[in-house]
Amino acid sequence: MYADYAYLIVGLPVLAFVLTIFFGWHLPRGGGFLTVLATFAGFIISAGIFMENFPEKVVHQSMHWFATLNVGILIDPLALVMLLMVTFVVTLIHTYALGYMNGDPGMARYFAEAGLFTAAMLGLVYSDNLLQLFIFWELVGLCSYLLIGFWYRKPSAAAAAKKAFLTTRVGDVLFLAGIVLLYNNMAALNLPDGTYLLQFPVIYENLAKIEPTQLTYIALLLLGGAVGKSGQFPLHVWLPDAMEGPTTVSAMIHAATMVTAGVYLVARMFPLFYAAPHGLLAVAYVGGFTAIFAASMGLAAFDIKRVLAFSTVSQLGFMMLGLGTGAVVGSFAVGVGMFHLIGHSFFKALLFLCAGSVIHAVNTNDMREMGGVGKYMKYTAYTMLAGGLALAGFPLTTGFYSKDEILVTAWEYGVLGHQWLPYIFAITAALMTAFYTFRLWFVAFTGEARSDYHKHESGWIMLIPLMILAVFALFFGLPAQEPFYEAVGNNFEHYGVNFEELAVIGGHHVEHGAEVHEPFIIKILPILVGLGGILLALLFYSPWRRLDIRKFVGERDPFRNLLLKGYYQHEIFTAWFAETVVYGIAIIMNIIDIKIVDGALNKISELTLSTAGTVRKVQTGVIQNYITALILGVVVLVVVIKLAMEVGL
Repeated sequence: MYADYAYLIVGLPVLAFVLTIFFGWHLPRGGGFLTVLATFAGFIISAGIFMENFPEKVVHQSMHWFATLNVGILIDPLALVMLLMVTFVVTLIHTYALGYMNGDPGMARYFAEAGLFTAAMLGLVYSDNLLQLFIFWELVGLCSYLLIGFWYRKPSAAAAAKKAFLTTRVGDVLFLAGIVLLYNNMAALNLPDGTYLLQFPVIYENLAKIEPTQLTYIALLLLGGAVGKSGQFPLHVWLPDAMEGPTTVSAMIHAATMVTAGVYLVARMFPLFYAAPHGLLAVAYVGGFTAIFAASMGLAAFDIKRVLAFSTVSQLGFMMLGLGTGAVVGSFAVGVGMFHLIGHSFFKALLFLCAGSVIHAVNTNDMREMGGVGKYMKYTAYTMLAGGLALAGFPLTTGFYSKDEILVTAWEYGVLGHQWLPYIFAITAALMTAFYTFRLWFVAFTGEARSDYHKHESGWIMLIPLMILAVFALFFGLPAQEPFYEAVGNNFEHYGVNFEELAVIGGHHVEHGAEVHEPFIIKILPILVGLGGILLALLFYSPWRRLDIRKFVGERDPFRNLLLKGYYQHEIFTAWFAETVVYGIAIIMNIIDIKIVDGALNKISELTLSTAGTVRKVQTGVIQNYITALILGVVVLVVVIKLAMEVGL
């Protein structure tokens, strides 16, 4: 029953976008309630499909588009958990925005763009083919550009929007190239007429027929798209700057939409990555390095939203690493990576909305100007504490269960796959995460006020979403973990994917489910690093601190300055690469174009014109001259013929 209305999951937010963009200016709170109701209706439909079909059945609806392409809806366990998460979390964010954005002159425009953003993400999730997914993927990018630059009169917001749009376009070009290469390989298989070549079930069914080298190229190109959208190194530079939009936009981008699209793409195409030699190896190393790289920058940041932004980049790295370990644990890795994605969406949305609540009250992003906020914003302080505990991996919270399983599979990846760096990166990043999370909480919420700010709690329309998300951040992990792994980890059984056959192609020589004996220290290490990071933050930054951070790190400390400068990424990417290398190459190519290519054509045209000008002088327009030339020509012709006859020619 509910499956018959699956199209409304996307259709209703699109309708809300249309109504809000045209009539929102005349409605209370910019017509934001339309966007809230549309997204909530999508959650109800998704929940109905969940109760009717999860995890035994797959909802698949398809219709012909043109040639060998189609338009369709595919809702399997992998897509369904994403639909539930996106609609649930975004509904809470939109509800929160009714209070947060109240009074903003662009409120109607905000909710219109937010509705379209939601629709694009949901359409991406339940697309049944790669081209349709890419179309929604691009729409997600467009909406992120509009929302990051929502306050477009602010130069930094406009610059951040352009940076996000251009950086993610790099990945999108790679993604499109991967689609083209995959299509060409599928077309070369000469499949029966009526087969839709980019439909996911068709791709899964025919992976073993594609040449392994081609699979590797396709996997790396698709990974390039995921790296851009999910903020993985080196295309992560846009994500911290995305903080220039409203905090609710940050919550959507960093928790439920946009950045999760890249992880979802790798999960959706997991059989291809598994079949591609070295495909999952690249995923694991990109994810592991991104996790530690971004976490290190979170240690020194003072902007409350940028700390959370670096945290998002790092946690996305954990998700990618979880998927990459599939080289040794098989499709179980899909459940591992996606479980962290779902859990992260709860506590990261919570953390960003709490940060927005604080900024809304104190009117600053700088933690150094806060202090003692918890005395006046108790609900916000406690809910942010719940989110911080989950992010730090405190035992029994959602973040603990999801992150712990990634660390376990990363250990197995080291033992069985002889790749230890991803585990080392991940366990170190876990320690950093706990430290910078509670550094933020202690600096902002405890101690004495360090500036004169408004001392008031946010309204209930903003607090209720925080409380709901706090419950999920704390208690979702334990009851949901095993059913989630079983359903999502076995997602591809619905399509009859033979991972044993693909393992031969991909060069995986490890038995699925191989038992790995974990030493006791490895079992408790995730707990130790989580609690250890919290303890270090308490010793350095809490009112009960026993250590002075200034004795260990000074203002002239080179490593601290390196972190504050973000490893000079802006200087490298902008000042050196863009303005020197790219601009230098552009100047050289411009010289070649003007001096050589255009120069050669100009010389040819000048020669042609000068020759034509000379020949043109023969055409005098006087008939006597033409008759004279004709007679002379006849005489010359007769003489030539006569001489030729005498010579014997």
